[in-house]
Amino acid sequence: MRIARFIFLFALAAGIMAIPAPSQAQVAVGVSIRIGPPALPVYVQPICPGPGYIWIPGYWAYGPDGYFWVPGTWALAPESGLLWTPGYWGFGEGVDLWHAGYWGPRVGFYGGINYGFGYTGVGFVGGYWRGGNYYYNRSVSNVNVTVIHNTYNTTVVHNNTTINRVSFNGGPGGITARPTREEMAAEHDRHAPTTAEQNHHFEAARGDRSFLASVNHGRPEVAATPRSGEFRGRGVERGRDANMNRPPENRGDSNRADRSRDNNGRIRDDRPPSARSSHDASYNSRLDEKKLQQRHDQERRNLGRQNASQQRQEQGQRGQQQQMDQMNRRHEQQSQKLEQRQQRENQRQEGKPHK
Repeated sequence: MRIARFIFLFALAAGIMAIPAPSQAQVAVGVSIRIGPPALPVYVQPICPGPGYIWIPGYWAYGPDGYFWVPGTWALAPESGLLWTPGYWGFGEGVDLWHAGYWGPRVGFYGGINYGFGYTGVGFVGGYWRGGNYYYNRSVSNVNVTVIHNTYNTTVVHNNTTINRVSFNGGPGGITARPTREEMAAEHDRHAPTTAEQNHHFEAARGDRSFLASVNHGRPEVAATPRSGEFRGRGVERGRDANMNRPPENRGDSNRADRSRDNNGRIRDDRPPSARSSHDASYNSRLDEKKLQQRHDQERRNLGRQNASQQRQEQGQRGQQQQMDQMNRRHEQQSQKLEQRQQRENQRQEGKPHK
């Protein structure tokens, strides 16, 4: 058994070495590791750099020097309508297996890992596509509404108060989630692999030793970044001591690292309306969000009426075209009859004796 296991590991290592460097951690590769990846760091989501960007949560990858952190970042989808299913570590048959993330029309199974920011462990509640435009849920996505206008606000309710930062599925201490029927069906959708932008981000993280878990002890200095591969400068988010991953409130001064906190470390805007003063600016902001949501709903109703009107107009045009086609067919039949009658008349004239 020991010899067989040695041969298996040797063949596995040879297979890993044969994989092109940019894609090693982007495919499903079995790695014999005794200890699972560290817990997920806690961090604030950087502000979205512009319309159409989708959040790619950070994760622990594995390299020659052990686990290293790949910071969360915003990235453009390879095409309109595609969403990101994060990768995850799964334990089975004595090895940890990395299941690669992918782009697809719907979010599939990602191990039940709560990556935060809309990736609650099942599905995705951070945004959706409509008509070639991506709409952001402001309750879990950090967007600047003066730049991005396609937004809505749906509160994400957590069914339990246990803060779970486990970063792998299965095995001792791992998440015990199993894929739902919908998530299993998503496996058969058309998928697109990681983009060149994502691969560049991964390579930049792998080349920076400060991201190694053996160096940062599971608490990377840079936990998230607004743009792929940029780990320095404005907008970069550090790891934090907090109770869960979530975006800062979408306010004009929301991105300042020194913004005041209360209520056990939570930003005041996180408090329920019953706990706020009616004169609180944050409460007024919530009212603004409600107005924006009402406006969004009204736009959806208007779009529905426009579609119905357009359908009626198309039906009318089809009816007119059918009438024209019928008239043309009758005219063609009449012309054929007239031509046949003329031919018979000519034949009779030719058949008469000449005087």
